[in-house]
Amino acid sequence: MATQAQIEKMRTGGGFIAALDQSGGSTPKALKLYGISEDAYAPAEMFDVMHAMRTRIMTSPTFNADGIIGAILFENTLDRAVEGKPTPTYLLDKGILPFLKVDAGLADSHNDVQLMKPIPNLQTLLDKAVDAHVFGTKMRSVIKGANERGIKDVVAQQFEIAKQIISKGLVPIIEPEVDINISDKQAAEHLLKAELEAALAKLEPTDNVIFKLTLPAEDNFYAALLQNPHVVRIVALSGGYSQKDANAKLAQNRGVIASFSRALTEGLNANQTDDAFNAVLGDSIKAIAAASNV
Repeated sequence: MATQAQIEKMRTGGGFIAALDQSGGSTPKALKLYGISEDAYAPAEMFDVMHAMRTRIMTSPTFNADGIIGAILFENTLDRAVEGKPTPTYLLDKGILPFLKVDAGLADSHNDVQLMKPIPNLQTLLDKAVDAHVFGTKMRSVIKGANERGIKDVVAQQFEIAKQIISKGLVPIIEPEVDINISDKQAAEHLLKAELEAALAKLEPTDNVIFKLTLPAEDNFYAALLQNPHVVRIVALSGGYSQKDANAKLAQNRGVIASFSRALTEGLNANQTDDAFNAVLGDSIKAIAAASNV
């Protein structure tokens, strides 16, 4: 459950949120980029291998509160330990706020969007997060076109679930990702911003949310949302951009911080020595934090 001190830390603290929540279909790709092919482990071992990768990241001396303000976890990671401690506790002891990914993946595309699949165990999952001293949650939808109906549906679904999360004392990260490759990306962002503003106006005075958004076509496009009292922070996903390109775009959006996944782990490899691994990770964290703290 989020404390007021933690909320203020998230609102004003330096650094960025590390996205360590690859799950299901995204895990083999993440491991392959890390230098571990699918034929190197049995299907039942996949999450063990992935947790070993995440543990190596989280236990690196470069992964600390100087550059990392929060970390998003997959439920499987929440259930595991790092150096003998429950993962959220390990992060909190490092001064890093833990988040839990709660969505169950994406539904099929309709009206140029992918809504979230139903989350049948949401209340149980949220109670589990509270018991584990998690700060907040994350849930992702995808927008694939400037379709007003579809974007309305995405925002409505996100806020409907966000209210349930808020009722548990957690801070939801609302992630309506706009696909970076669509031809009408800027038009989709204009529709999305209007819907987000309308949804914020309906929240209760003490409700808090975080937005995780695609880096916009127009620099500082979401600046007005940063001033909304309900918005604790706006974080940016890398969305398929390289770390260099994502950092450059991020630095053009004052007040927005990163929440990178692939861009954070870029260049890491299972076969690196600890010194080499820590050097690459440390350089990445410094560069992403610097772009976040503009």
